[in-house]
Amino acid sequence: MSVRNIGIPNIEPPIKTCDDKNCPFHGSLPVRGKMFVGIVQKTKMQKAITVKIDYLKYNKKYQRYERRNSKISVHCPPCIEAQPGDIVQLISCRKISKTISTVVIQIVKKKNI
Repeated sequence: MSVRNIGIPNIEPPIKTCDDKNCPFHGSLPVRGKMFVGIVQKTKMQKAITVKIDYLKYNKKYQRYERRNSKISVHCPPCIEAQPGDIVQLISCRKISKTISTVVIQIVKKKNI
């Protein structure tokens, strides 16, 4: 199985291989757009996970930032084995399903057991 270069510096392809057509490394899914970092919340779906993303929103009235977060559904290829509590890096891609338009490209930090 060949490994594609997804065109993002400092991103190493996973050691494990898969036959998922929506894998950016082993399939044909093009990636583009914004990159996010989030914490895995749930892994109950097939080839998909729920990720919590924390971000700052500027409050104009009080001239300071407030913390916010959102949960999004993300495609997780079988070659990237993310577990709840892991910190993962995500990137935008084309729409895969009704709620999924991002894909996991690497695990930044594993959860301490």
